[in-house]
Amino acid sequence: MALSKDDREQFLAEPRIGALSVAGEEGRGPVTVPIWFHYTPGGPLWVLTEADSRKVKLIRAAGRFTIMADRKKPSLRYVSVEGPVTRIEPGTEDDLRAITYRYLSGESAEKYLDFARTELGAEVVVEMRPERWLSADLG
Repeated sequence: MALSKDDREQFLAEPRIGALSVAGEEGRGPVTVPIWFHYTPGGPLWVLTEADSRKVKLIRAAGRFTIMADRKKPSLRYVSVEGPVTRIEPGTEDDLRAITYRYLSGESAEKYLDFARTELGAEVVVEMRPERWLSADLG
């Protein structure tokens, strides 16, 4: 059964690992990778990722991408949302902290922030306007 608008938006607002998909190059399938994402009901969805990554190059070319998130318990449920890119711009310290604290807390978050600042290169925020939704609760 498909989820209501409120249920699917609340589901995406919870900290889940997403699967980002974007059309690949000619003759190749789509690129699908796990990724942290940020979403507030009614607003845009955004990811923070390496500025020179293949997925960012493909997102720029396609102008849109998809995020799918799921869970297995207490029932199998998923939400998939696809839409146009509304902005791509350099990531900030505030973006890094927001996405980190969505998924981690306390010492784990601080360790990840230290790692990200020293080991990861330049990052960008890629934002999309949710346009097409698929969802189901198969429980």
